[in-house]
Amino acid sequence: MKSIGLPLQNFWFLVLVAILLSQIPVVNIPFQWLESFFHEISHGLAAMLTGGRIIRIQLFANGAGLCTSAGGNSIVTAFSGYAGAVFFGMLMYLGTGAHRQGAKIISTMLIVLILLTCVLWVKDILTAFICFVLGAIFVLKLTYSRATWLAPILKIIALIVMLNALQSPWYLWSTPQKNDAYSLAQLTYIPAFVWILIWLTMAIWALLFLGRRSQGSKA
Repeated sequence: MKSIGLPLQNFWFLVLVAILLSQIPVVNIPFQWLESFFHEISHGLAAMLTGGRIIRIQLFANGAGLCTSAGGNSIVTAFSGYAGAVFFGMLMYLGTGAHRQGAKIISTMLIVLILLTCVLWVKDILTAFICFVLGAIFVLKLTYSRATWLAPILKIIALIVMLNALQSPWYLWSTPQKNDAYSLAQLTYIPAFVWILIWLTMAIWALLFLGRRSQGSKA
């Protein structure tokens, strides 16, 4: 009799698992931490790449975060938070599915990024602890890179990051004067809802792109 296993190579099955896990209280918090880290470090990197500097990165227990920066291009910096979370989620997913050497390189780069963040811009114990937990995820990838169960788990984590990046902009409607979309509206005179729609479109496109890529790789 042929055994029936879970379709762990099916992209949309993994998306379904990611959706279910992201809705479980407490269980979803580490995933929110990861999305928040990618969001805040994207703000910071954008500031640095446009001539500014990062002053401090803070991550909070409830999944929120804050990047304090100075200088740089304000428009690029404000836009890059949600866009960067989508990018890092895609990078993590593609890195997990890449050949072993490529996956190791991406995992190592993310570990280095987390370590540098801790050393240079983290100034409180809670954020340092959260960064330690996040770093452990990628150390796990390097340590057990040959384990068959690890790739689906890391893909699910990457998808949760992307789903959080898709879900988070919806909350901006309820906080119209304390968010990135409002800041961009003030800087560009383009309504906040336009920026929200851009971020949502980016996240949806990324999921569809990965879905098509996964199906194409099986053909």
